Parts: sequence; C-alpha cells; structure tokens
Amino acid sequence: MSDSVFDFHATAIHGEPADLATQRGKVLLIVNTASECGFTPQFKGLEQLWQDYGPRGLVVIGFPSNEFGGQDPGSNDQIASFCEMNYGVSFPMMEKVKVNGAEAHPLWQFLKREKPGFLGTEAIKWNFTKFLVGRDGQVLKRYAPNDAPEKLRGDIEAALKAG
Repeated sequence: MSDSVFDFHATAIHGEPADLATQRGKVLLIVNTASECGFTPQFKGLEQLWQDYGPRGLVVIGFPSNEFGGQDPGSNDQIASFCEMNYGVSFPMMEKVKVNGAEAHPLWQFLKREKPGFLGTEAIKWNFTKFLVGRDGQVLKRYAPNDAPEKLRGDIEAALKAG
C-alpha cells in the first residue's frame, strides 16, 4: 500500500515515463480531463494556475479520461494537440487512463481512497475532478468538476506556504 502520491508512476501523453517521485517537494493539482466536456474550458483556468504558481512550486497534471459520456475519444496525440491549440496547455499531460473501476490507474485508486467524495463515495463522478496534493505527497483536498480552477487559489497558496 502506497503512502504518498510520489510512490506512483504514470506515462506522459507522448509516451515517456513519468515518475511522480520527481515532483517531490512540489504541490500538485491532479485533474481528470476531457476534450469534449462542458467543463473543458477549465483548461484555460488550469493553465493560468500553472503559469501563476508554477514558479512557486505548483505542478498541474492532467489525466485524460474517456469514461464519462465518451468525451475524450481521441488518441493521446490528438488530445495533446487539442489542449495545446485550443487552450495553450503547457502543464504536464499524461496518457489517457481509467479513473474508476478495477482498471483504474493505481494513482487514481489512491487519490479516491485518500479523499472520498460526497457522502464518502470514492468514485469519480465526472470529468475535471481535482485533487490538491501537498509537498509531502499527501492528498489535501478533493474538488468537484464544477469547482472552477480560480476558486482553488486560496487553497493552493496555503499549500505552497505550508511547505
């Protein structure tokens, strides 16, 4: 059983290994994303958080998922191009993963276990569920899909100062 987000590995959207241990000491905002969702414009707000707080130690990490309404059907390359061209996304994007069920990526299993949602349910309900992770790799907070990135600024600033 893992103790921290930094115990996990993922694969970047262009196929390179991404060891989360390389982010040790940083604050992470981990988000399940989709290119064709009503919340897709949140990419702009997430990119703004990355631009504003990245120099202070925030890393935004997007994990595309096609589990909700088939709203991210493209290949990893298509998703990367869409995010870059339409929203100027420069924060790290991982390859498409599952966030629910037996095939859920181990990181997402950990995040859900550490910070269950409404009424203690672990399942991710929709795209753009967000998890704020402290510099120690512990999950600080879970945000609903409709929580706009701008509204996370206070919590992000507190997490950055805490480290």
